[in-house]
Amino acid sequence: MKREKKIVRVGIVGIVANVILVGMKILVGLVSGSVAIIVDALNNLSDSLSSVATIVCTRFANKAPDKRHPYGHGRMEYFSALVVAGMILAAGALAIRESVTKIIHPNEVNYSAATMCVVVMAIFVKLGLWFYTSKRGKQLQSQSLVASGRDALNDVLLSVATLVAAIIHILFGVGLEGWFGLGLAIFIIKAGIEMAREPLDDMLGERADARLTGRLRKFIEEYREVLGVYDLELHNYGPRKTVGSVHIQVRDNMTAAEIHALTRKISFGVFDKFDIFLTIGIYAANGRSEYKDLRKAIDEIVERRGDISSTHGFFVDEKNVYFDIVADFACAKPEQMRKEVERELGRQFKEYNFNIILDADISD
Repeated sequence: MKREKKIVRVGIVGIVANVILVGMKILVGLVSGSVAIIVDALNNLSDSLSSVATIVCTRFANKAPDKRHPYGHGRMEYFSALVVAGMILAAGALAIRESVTKIIHPNEVNYSAATMCVVVMAIFVKLGLWFYTSKRGKQLQSQSLVASGRDALNDVLLSVATLVAAIIHILFGVGLEGWFGLGLAIFIIKAGIEMAREPLDDMLGERADARLTGRLRKFIEEYREVLGVYDLELHNYGPRKTVGSVHIQVRDNMTAAEIHALTRKISFGVFDKFDIFLTIGIYAANGRSEYKDLRKAIDEIVERRGDISSTHGFFVDEKNVYFDIVADFACAKPEQMRKEVERELGRQFKEYNFNIILDADISD
């Protein structure tokens, strides 16, 4: 079965379970006058709507690439996770309004055995949904399903709090419905904000996982012709759709045919091992050692300044010197820093023309 169909199936299970819980909770909430149960029902309603959003967005995300979107539509799944978070935030806002109304204008709550049974049943149903949805979400690499799973676990805690409020009312006659409802609403909103962070990071372009980039660099460095690995960039276009680029440094006496064969071997090797489409650029390394003083001067400038992370790609072609300079994120004016380094080196080595490319600290 295709990944899309598996995600849709999990979403349908969530919709059916939540719709049943919504109907039962609203019924007992209205009969008993419990705002906490009604708040819990509203949260389940948002879960049903978020499952619908997951199904719709998953179908759109699996559309084939087109001229306008050559990398496909996979990022729509991140949007789906944001929709889930938005539904949760909306449910939380509505719950706050209902809870505050209950605190200002309290009413008598009448808990029955049926009411208690519904709350207990909801706890076990949501535990099952949490386990099933989270497990399938991780297996299918679906952020929206993982978010729905976390939300189901939050619902368990909400239902437990509702049950506690009911027990306190039955045993001591103390009405804490409004306050419990307000606490649950705040908890819902907090959960929604936390769920929105991960898909937002992916859509904005989060720094690549250091463990993954470390493994990639080590893999590429194992090729004996590779003298250094730099400028590794990874871009996520949806689950299991990652493209990137990297620069490798090789000896300047390698032929074009040798470089072509090397880059193809690395590209195919990376795809087979990491499932990543990697474009490879080249830095040439001087085979002679007569540029030690020049290299040392550059290193001294880097050590002295606090706004440079590193340099790489050093190469001298007759009177032209090329290298990349990586600006630290604390550097307020990177281009000004680059020009200052260029002028300082020009004063020390008047016989050379310096061509410095400003680079960024993209990955570890």
